[in-house]
Amino acid sequence: MSSNLHQAGVKLLKQLGRHADVIMDAYLAGSINDTAHDAGVIEKLKKSGILWRPEPDQELRLKRSVRALLEEALSDERNRQIDSNVGSSLATIKTLADHYKEARHNVDYSAAEAYLADLNEHVYSFTDSLRYSIRVLWGRINNEFGYVGTINAKIRENELAQSQVSDLLNGLEMFQFSELGEIAGDIRELRRLLMTSLQETLSQCTQELSIVQSRLYELLGRFRQIQGRTRLLKGWLLHTDMHPDYQVDNHVGHKNVPNLFNCAEALLAPASVDVSNPHHELELMNVVAQVKAISRDALPHVAREHNVTFEMGDSEDFDIPENPLKIAVDEYFCEVIDSGLRQSALSYLTDKQLQWDAESWLYQVIGGYEGLADEHKSYFELEPIGKPDPVYNGNFIIHDVELWLA
Repeated sequence: MSSNLHQAGVKLLKQLGRHADVIMDAYLAGSINDTAHDAGVIEKLKKSGILWRPEPDQELRLKRSVRALLEEALSDERNRQIDSNVGSSLATIKTLADHYKEARHNVDYSAAEAYLADLNEHVYSFTDSLRYSIRVLWGRINNEFGYVGTINAKIRENELAQSQVSDLLNGLEMFQFSELGEIAGDIRELRRLLMTSLQETLSQCTQELSIVQSRLYELLGRFRQIQGRTRLLKGWLLHTDMHPDYQVDNHVGHKNVPNLFNCAEALLAPASVDVSNPHHELELMNVVAQVKAISRDALPHVAREHNVTFEMGDSEDFDIPENPLKIAVDEYFCEVIDSGLRQSALSYLTDKQLQWDAESWLYQVIGGYEGLADEHKSYFELEPIGKPDPVYNGNFIIHDVELWLA
């Protein structure tokens, strides 16, 4: 493994030395154009992780780690102002935006271009640093803090990661895009950089940090569960070391079994008939035969009378009374047909001075419309009148309905 790592490191350093002019051009200018250099060289640097593209329509830039190496080696004070602290980065971005606006106002285009290049570099460096921090946190979670060997150390590393996530989330809350919008004004470059690109990146990072935080809480709970079981096992081993003559009692034979030994699951698993087992064929056939058999002896004997005559008479007529509310709804439908006008159900209820309450009346009107056959329903149109619920989304409160001929 060390040999492969050595070869990869040597290859990377050779690329840095062989293509030093391209890297320094990207460092000084902040970005490079694909067409300004050999396409093969650009592709090699991209595959090596030295150059990267922040957005599909943006130019290539140096990776944050490579830029940090050059900044430290060259003691570049201008670029060393970049700080991983969110508050410091926000203050730097606001300051450079004010410098750029002032230079534009004074018609100093060279200074304005320099300030805009610095602002672009600070914004993309900040977003790249933020994405890098999230990648590191995901690496720790996926590895379950494998770089430490004990559960206690894993818990401490998890708590440290949680504090870092909280600091990042609290820092991102400092970005007030209403304030950044006022700073950008109507300048297209600033609005694209501060309102579009930065806001989209911070929104994605905030959502991902929330997921990271929930995963850290879940992982911490699992670590604490393992820690509790480990402590219980260590306590048991310590007890057996201090009392070597300890013998486990037959707790099952006691009248009152302790809860510690009375929480095990049943030893017998749920059973079911295996109809494919040939050894059970005879038993299954006996069961089926008993199911199909009808014992005549078990049935009660009913005495029958002979010479009994039956006479068929007329059955008594009876009527099922109609529902008065349904009859009123039918009359309401007939009223709409006769008038041919659009008519409200509650208005009809008030005009006719019917005795039913409004809610029951509306339920019956809607039910009467839905109960019509499809060929009859096509002659009517029913429209509910109401408003959305002010508290619960997706709920529509109906106050009245109107019916008319289609």
